[in-house]
Amino acid sequence: MPGPITMCGSLSLHAVSLGASMHLAGYRALDLPFTYVPFAVPDAAHLADAIRGMRGLGIRGFGVSYPYKQAVMGHLDAIDPMAKRIGAVNTIVNDGGHLTGHNTDWIGAVRALEEVRPLEGARVLLLGAGGAASAIAHGLAERKAHVTVANRDRAKGEALARAVGGKSLGLGEMKGTDDYDVLVQATPVGMTGVDDAMPIPADALRAELVVMDIVYKPIETRLLAAARACGATTIHGGRMLLHQAARQFELYTARPAPLAAMDAALGEAIGARGPSMQR
Repeated sequence: MPGPITMCGSLSLHAVSLGASMHLAGYRALDLPFTYVPFAVPDAAHLADAIRGMRGLGIRGFGVSYPYKQAVMGHLDAIDPMAKRIGAVNTIVNDGGHLTGHNTDWIGAVRALEEVRPLEGARVLLLGAGGAASAIAHGLAERKAHVTVANRDRAKGEALARAVGGKSLGLGEMKGTDDYDVLVQATPVGMTGVDDAMPIPADALRAELVVMDIVYKPIETRLLAAARACGATTIHGGRMLLHQAARQFELYTARPAPLAAMDAALGEAIGARGPSMQR
């Protein structure tokens, strides 16, 4: 008779299968008795019910997506120090009813960047100051990169820059990328159905730059296409997605993530594999 199955899953406004495809591929690769179920939480009022269900049913782990990454923090027993600094939780681990919130978005971002270059001492221009940008900024600071935050809302950008010991500027103040080694686009600009604009002018890009766009729908945004055309090294948003899920996998299972298997599953889902689109 089969043994017990450990359940993990995700909480989001609409249940999506992208995370499930990666986690399930990882469980199969290591022959682990785990499964993964995406759950829809229709509003914040039902979030507390979902967390009570996690405790009562012994669900091992939940990924948490927008718009609940901040709201969920008040329902947990402990918050990992990095998640506390970022101010958002995207991963919950259940240890015998004790729920700890983590943030793996920052790990996803830095691991994606480190696939193509070291970050210590790198001069990084970060576009955006929202939740994803906050996680990335803290991750870059953790890796001792020099961060400059450019954001439409200057006050919000300044607050994030102060939190990570970086600099800030308004989007209108950008005069190019000559002073930077890495450009990270961490806004919804370029996302299918949201905004097809370029976040910065194409003529601001240069061949020596590493350009990462966290948008993965489409997998090659207008920004990445322009960066690749000028000879820059580009990193698509699927890489951050993969590495944040791999860290979740490690937290849930206490096993190294089978990255190749998870990458293959993600590639089938979004149409891209591999660490980057190199010049």
